[in-house]
Amino acid sequence: MLILSPRAVERLETHVPSWPMPKIFCLTKDGKINRELFEGATLNTPSMLCVEDALDALAWARSIGGAEGMARQTQKNFKIVSDWVERTPWIDFLASDPAARSPTSVCLIPAAPELTALSKEDQTAFFKKLTSALDAENVAHDIGSYRDAPPGLRIWCGATVLSDDLEALTKWLDWAYIACR
Repeated sequence: MLILSPRAVERLETHVPSWPMPKIFCLTKDGKINRELFEGATLNTPSMLCVEDALDALAWARSIGGAEGMARQTQKNFKIVSDWVERTPWIDFLASDPAARSPTSVCLIPAAPELTALSKEDQTAFFKKLTSALDAENVAHDIGSYRDAPPGLRIWCGATVLSDDLEALTKWLDWAYIACR
């Protein structure tokens, strides 16, 4: 929403910047306030692609049951990863308190003694090797922890991920752990 006072309009119509202004910031046209902007005129075409993309995303969300359906899918996905963590001795949740765990962006850290005994640099190297192996197999991309986070993994479990893909990922993670040790 854009609201301009009469004084702001006067300043816009009398001030001429001494440098070029991006089109999106130009509220005047030929020295007068551009009223088309207040009547729904499009500033640039790419922004319409963003609108169309948002409409597609909303239609998809509606097709799986809206916000409730998305929440159900996220919880289903989180359970797949959570169950895998519970039965996998080499990995654990970064958030030790279950109430603090995000069901969407799941962060995991090493739990096996052979990994926890390593220096942070060596743990980072291990997880880089593991994620590179998954990347090379075209299984998962960019699932290593963030640079400033403890060494480990980040797995997106939001509603946009298919549960079958997460089931497959857990098997690949088991493979990568054995292959990279």
